[in-house]
Amino acid sequence: MALKKFMGIFACVLMIGSAALATAGVPDLQLSTASRAYAGPETAVLFNIPNGGGNAFTSAAIAAGTVDATITLTLLDGAGVAVANFPFEDAWVESADGGLFACVGGTSADANTDANGVTTWANPLAAGGNSEAVTVVMVSGAALTSSGGLAISHNSADINGDGVVNLTDVPIFAGDFFGAYAFRSDFSFDGSVNLSDVVRLAQALGAECP
Repeated sequence: MALKKFMGIFACVLMIGSAALATAGVPDLQLSTASRAYAGPETAVLFNIPNGGGNAFTSAAIAAGTVDATITLTLLDGAGVAVANFPFEDAWVESADGGLFACVGGTSADANTDANGVTTWANPLAAGGNSEAVTVVMVSGAALTSSGGLAISHNSADINGDGVVNLTDVPIFAGDFFGAYAFRSDFSFDGSVNLSDVVRLAQALGAECP
């Protein structure tokens, strides 16, 4: 009888240990967090180009100028332990409405997580399309549940989000230039579609996903 009790206890300990091992090193989407460097209330806007030649997060735009909108991700497992050396390819950003078009690997984190489970997005994205929705951090294909997203919007000279800046984007831009204000073509985010945006479009022509 004593042996049976001992074996039962031993089995329970094994199951608990197995459950703990199963979550060790696996990012917990609720315990893990993402934050934006700029703590102000305004939405920051990132101008992207498919070849990665757009603005860095450190030069994101707001109405009053530029701010550092670097995203910092801290990955913790179910026990609250830092997930070190998590592959950068398995952490990326998306727009909540799907308007941001990412080239392959174009919105991944800058590096694997460090010993504290931390990685960042500071470098320019390789992306096109446009979105005024929040930016969502994805980990292994699932969105973090610890927040509803970060106040970072996106636009691009690749207005139609087909992975290349070419003549198909020009008529769209022209319609916005001569028509009502359109965020998607306000590349400098100064409140109007003007000659400064024409320059950015011209400079980006021919840029495509790597």
